Amino acid sequence: MSTLHYHALTTPPEPGKPLVFAFHGTGGDERQFFELAKSFVPGAGVVSPRGDVSEMGAMRFFRRTGEGVYDMDDLAARTKTMAAYVEAFKAKHPESPVYGFGYSNGANILASVVLTRPDLFDRVGLLHPLIPWDPAPVEGLTGRKVLISAGRHDPITPWPASEKLIGWFTDQGATVTTEVHDGGHDLRQSEIAALATLFAS
Repeated sequence: MSTLHYHALTTPPEPGKPLVFAFHGTGGDERQFFELAKSFVPGAGVVSPRGDVSEMGAMRFFRRTGEGVYDMDDLAARTKTMAAYVEAFKAKHPESPVYGFGYSNGANILASVVLTRPDLFDRVGLLHPLIPWDPAPVEGLTGRKVLISAGRHDPITPWPASEKLIGWFTDQGATVTTEVHDGGHDLRQSEIAALATLFAS
């Protein structure tokens, strides 16, 4: 897999600094979180890919057939592709720890990669993820830092689904932190602050 597979904004890490992957939400693009990702850790590298699936002109990382209804075959294939893409950057920067965060659809592709390749990311921020299936247990998440944020009244990511995912990561031995607000699918400053803490600590 080439590091050029996706159209992306990238900047290399300084020696010993982390490489941060940023995954946009539906309708976003590689610019949505690029500057934010650069701000978390001075000297960090950033990889901010653009999703390669168009849903009526809105870019995404995998197909769906309805709200919260995923094309599971497409998700599996694109998860494999994304994992290989991340692995190509890891090979290019072997001394850098690898962090990742995503919002909404970006959180979903990131979560799917982590579920299948828990070795790829050292720290993960999942902002309003929705995993509408029961993941199988995995090895390799023990001690890895995971942030999950959610809104208790999120119409796209129901709170019970968020609770379930938090419980799953905890059961796998990950060091889980949460940032939960009483709103909906909106991304709030408290979530950005929690993400900054995750990456800077």
